[in-house]
Amino acid sequence: MIYRFRIILDNDTEDDVFRDLEIRETDTLEDLHNTITQSFGFDGNEMASFYLSNDTWEQGEEISLFDMGDGMNSVRLMNETTLNDVVHESQTKLIYVYDFLSMWTFFVELAEIVEEADGMDYPNLMYVHGQIPDEAPEKAFEADDMMDDFNEFDDDLDLDDYESLDFDENWN
Repeated sequence: MIYRFRIILDNDTEDDVFRDLEIRETDTLEDLHNTITQSFGFDGNEMASFYLSNDTWEQGEEISLFDMGDGMNSVRLMNETTLNDVVHESQTKLIYVYDFLSMWTFFVELAEIVEEADGMDYPNLMYVHGQIPDEAPEKAFEADDMMDDFNEFDDDLDLDDYESLDFDENWN
C-alpha cells in the first residue's frame, strides 16, 4: 500500500508551505526523512527526529535519525522503523523536527492509503505549495495560564515567627 502524506511547515505567517508526497508503507522513517528534506530543499546533513503525535499535535515518543542516547534509555531509530509500524488509520499524525539549532518543525499527516500504481516510482512528490523561508520560523514558547495566578510570596508563612517552622537543624 501507498501512504499519502501532507507535510506542513509550522509557521505563524499567512503563507502556507506544504508538500504532498506518496511513499510505500513498508519504507522506513529514514526514507520519509530523506524525501521531506529533498522536497523542501534541505541538504539533509542535519540531525532530525520524528515524534508520534495525537489529534491535538502534542509531542510524544521520539524516533531519531541517530542514537544520541547514553545507553540507558534506548531511542527508536528511523532506519529501523517502518512507516506502517507507527502510522496507520488510528495514528495519522507525526511531528518532524529538522536541524535542532534552527528547529525547522513540520506537521506530518497521513491523508490517505491507496493501492500502488503500476509504473510509478516511489517516493513520489505529488504537490508543492509555497516556498520555504530563508530562516526557520521563530518558536514562541509559552507557559500555561496558571502562572498568571502564581505569587511566590503568597505562602501563608509569617517570616517573623521562625519558631513555628519546626526546624530540627541548628542554623548558623
